[in-house]
Amino acid sequence: MRGVPTACRGDEATLLSSHDHRFSSLNIMKPLILASASPQRKNLMNLLGIPYTIIPSKSDELKKITTTCSRFVQDNALLKAREVAGQVKDGIVIGADTIVYVGGKKIIGKPKDLKQAKEHLKLLMSRPHWVYTGIALIDSASKNELVDYEKTKIFMTKISDSAIDEYYKHMSPLDKAGGFDIEGKGSMFIRRIEGCYFNVVGLPLAKLRVMLRKVGVSILTLCIVLSLSSCSTEYNLATQKQETLLYGAEREKSIGAAMAQAVDKELKLSADVDANERVEKILKRITAVCDRQELVYTIKVIDDDKINALSLPGGYVYVYKELMDKVENDDQLAAVIAHEVGHITARHSMKRLQSVYGDMLLQLAAITATNGNFASGVNVALSSVFFAHAREDEYEADALGIKYMKKAGYKVDEAVNMLKKLKFYQDKEPSRPYSYWRTHPYLTQRIAAAGQIINQQLDFRQYLNLTGEKD
Repeated sequence: MRGVPTACRGDEATLLSSHDHRFSSLNIMKPLILASASPQRKNLMNLLGIPYTIIPSKSDELKKITTTCSRFVQDNALLKAREVAGQVKDGIVIGADTIVYVGGKKIIGKPKDLKQAKEHLKLLMSRPHWVYTGIALIDSASKNELVDYEKTKIFMTKISDSAIDEYYKHMSPLDKAGGFDIEGKGSMFIRRIEGCYFNVVGLPLAKLRVMLRKVGVSILTLCIVLSLSSCSTEYNLATQKQETLLYGAEREKSIGAAMAQAVDKELKLSADVDANERVEKILKRITAVCDRQELVYTIKVIDDDKINALSLPGGYVYVYKELMDKVENDDQLAAVIAHEVGHITARHSMKRLQSVYGDMLLQLAAITATNGNFASGVNVALSSVFFAHAREDEYEADALGIKYMKKAGYKVDEAVNMLKKLKFYQDKEPSRPYSYWRTHPYLTQRIAAAGQIINQQLDFRQYLNLTGEKD
């Protein structure tokens, strides 16, 4: 519990009622009832792929912490669940309560107006804070209760007042604790999270799944049955490993297409014919020699002044116009595009989505891109694109990119020069939302590693950089 505010330290053990052992093993047949009108919780429940109904709770909530944050959110969740459970004869009622806590300060709830929302957001950006969610399950027939909580630590990036004002033009903060939406445009403010992502949205799905299983409702069983039909094991030419994935190429294409549709709608695409033809020509040369030929690759230019590039599952690559303006030649641009193709051929995004967000999201994504409940899942998955890849993934994508550049006839030394150029701008400018050094970290180490790949050797300074002694 190091680093958690003393006022908010709580019992790490699951808090159960004295009668939790009497939950019926046949509760899988009981209806699930969500005691909340929160759109965010509704979207998350939709990701579970199981039927439920909504009966918003009208209970009065506790306003002041008297013991711990964990106890506070559990008590409020229980109040909500009990109020709804008293209205129905049979069913498992789910109550939830979420707070944002800033150490040494106060609870940050839903803002009353835009002015307060801005004050809250600036406070949250000034220091790490914690999100607590309490969950209460009640069997309305037997009155048995099960209570637990989840906590997540968040580190945010500071942005200007004008950037906050621009953000609030696109998103209303009044129904969200803390005044931002991590599942939407608010994800650009998040530098790092420690704990459950879904907890920050409003309902920790992993915790809820465990609790539902304890009361006889097994979501995982359903997911396993659905997933077994699509589980595939194959040798990945890019990673040179035998890999077992729940989702093969066809489902990856479906997920990527839906995410690409969201990107095309959310971001401004460039209509510059020359710019689009330039990147398309480079992409064709790179993908002609890459390790995954079963995909149809597409590339688009985003008309924005951010230095970035990104890739989506299924063969989708995006390059920001500002990055294109910074490169000195096509070889440097090829280094960026080849790196993104490396992420795709190694299936890095698919592996991350599967491990971080769980089977439920991907199963829903793979079923259909037109389902009404699907949009929320796409937004959650898409937000992950703008979080940093793991260090190993970046090194692997660099290695694959250099491999593809060489096979396509580009000058591989320009891969190192491009990384140095990006490092120059990283040192010169502050990190901005969606900047390349935010989604592609470890530039100094990557320069050293790329040099090793190209030259087959490391000098002492490169070794220090690679092992993290510098940067």
